[in-house]
Parts: sequence; structure tokens; C-alpha cells
Amino acid sequence: MTQSTTVAPVAAPRRSFDAGEFFRRYGTVCIFLVLVLGASFESNAFLSDRNIMNVLRQISGTGIMAVGMLFVILTGGIDLSVGSILALGSVVSAIAIDAHGTGAGVGISVGAGALCGLVTGVLVAYAGLPPFVITLAAMTAVRGFALIVSDGQPIMMDDDASTVITNFGSGFFLGIPDPVWLMALVFVVAGVVLGFTKFGRLVKAIGSNREAVRLSGIAVPRYVMAVYVISGALAALAGVITTSRTGVGSGVVGVGAELNVIAAVVIGGASLMGGKGGVINTLLGALVMGVIANIMNLVGVPGYNQQVCMGAIIVIAMLLQHGSRWFKR
Repeated sequence: MTQSTTVAPVAAPRRSFDAGEFFRRYGTVCIFLVLVLGASFESNAFLSDRNIMNVLRQISGTGIMAVGMLFVILTGGIDLSVGSILALGSVVSAIAIDAHGTGAGVGISVGAGALCGLVTGVLVAYAGLPPFVITLAAMTAVRGFALIVSDGQPIMMDDDASTVITNFGSGFFLGIPDPVWLMALVFVVAGVVLGFTKFGRLVKAIGSNREAVRLSGIAVPRYVMAVYVISGALAALAGVITTSRTGVGSGVVGVGAELNVIAAVVIGGASLMGGKGGVINTLLGALVMGVIANIMNLVGVPGYNQQVCMGAIIVIAMLLQHGSRWFKR
């Protein structure tokens, strides 16, 4: 006679809250919400429509450059030349728009930025030179070229020729500043490219395992070169936005902009080792940088003190975003 045994069901183990995983996924959102909440308590003017639109307008250039930087960082590279290319874009747009009209002038400016990125990309991708060193050299050289072209002086645009571009810089559509719409378009296109195209998938794969991608028969240098072209073009486009807001082309704008752009991308969760990062979190990272700068202006923090506070807040944000492994100890 066979005895039957009844096995008691084993209860599924209870899943405890994983703080490290939570911050890995939602750290950027948490940082942004905490900053917005703190800023709203600190200043009644922060949540006003005028101030919010001002913040969005101010970060439009940084956000556009951050998209280009995201592409570069996803491949494991870095681009320190974006601030200088912004200055070149500002100068070239002021000259070219006066000479050839708005459409052609913007195209020439973006083309100049893409050309800078192409030179950098060829040296990094095909010559195998370190991105940090090459883009550092480009940062100096492009800035010098912008100053040479402008003769070290601001370039005032002709009133008639600059009407369209200055109206864009100060204008609104459906209550939102025009440059913000342009930034949104850049983010949407970048999101589609990274999420739904072969190019986007390979850019991420190169950063994750370059050798594996190469062994699969993919021309890795071509994609690496392309991301620097994208970064240069978008940096020059940010220079056009700067010119549109002021009506002046200047070779001294954008000093230190590369640091803010890199900070925005990394606060957004991108890994400087490559292969990790996303468009939405990069936008949140740019918003974090904008909120920090805005609240310090609203509460009257002196200029030099702002640099110290900005650095400290970025470090804290980075610890929250990338220190999630400590929660597992």
C-alpha cells in the first residue's frame, strides 16, 4: 500500500525594499522633486509662470547640448569642446544670418559645429587618440578660432536681418518659449533614435562592449565619429539660441558650459564608462541644473558663492544617484 505525502506549500519569500535599486531607477526624479519642493518653500516666486518659463528658456541651450553629450558618453567618450563650439556657433550665426538670411545662417552655423565634431571624431575614432585629450585641445582651438573670427569683439547683428532670429529667442508659442519647443524637438528625435533605430542600439552597445560589437562586423569607428558630429552640431545650435536671445554673436560665451552639460548628463544617470543613459533622465538632469541656478538667484546668493553651492549640490546629487551600492552593504 502506497502512502501519499502532502507537501505544504512554500510561501514565497517577502521582497524587502531595495533602496539601492530604487535610487538607481528613480534617483534623478527624486533629486528633481526634492529641489523643486525646497525651492518652492524658499521662494514664493519660484512656481510663478514667469519664473518657470524663464528657467525653461535658460536651460534650452544646455539641454540641447546635453543630448549631444549623451550620445558621446554612451559610447564611452567625452566631449570637452561643446562650450567652445557654442561660442563658434554664436559668432558664425551672427555673421552668416546678416550675410545670407536666417535659414542659411543657421544651417552654416550648425554645419560649422558639425565640422568641428567631424575633426574630433576622426581623431578619436580612426586615429585612436584619447577623447579627453583631443576634445580638450579642440576646446582651446575652437575658442581661439571663434575669437579670431569675431576679432575678439561682440558682433552686433543688423536689425533687419536679425528680426526673425531675435523674435525666436524672445518669442512664445502656446505660452511656452520658442527655444523650449526646439529643445523638446531635439529630445524627442534623440529618444526615437536611441530607442527605435539600429544606430541608437549600436551606440549603446559600443559603450557596453566595444570589442563584441567590432567582432560582430560592425564598423565601430563610423558610429563613434558620428556621435561627435552630432555633439558638435547640437552645440552650435545652442550657440544660435544664445545669439537669438541677445542679438549678439560673441566668442566668449559658453565658458565652462561643458562642465554643466556633463553634470546634467551624469546626474541623469549616464555612466561615464558608456552604455548607460537615457533621454528622459538627461532632460531631468538639465532641469536639476536649471533649478539649482534659479533658486540661488532668487534667494540672492552672491555670484562667487553660487559656484561653491553649485559644486556641493552636484556632489550630493551624484552621491544619491550613483551611491546606491552603499545601501546594499
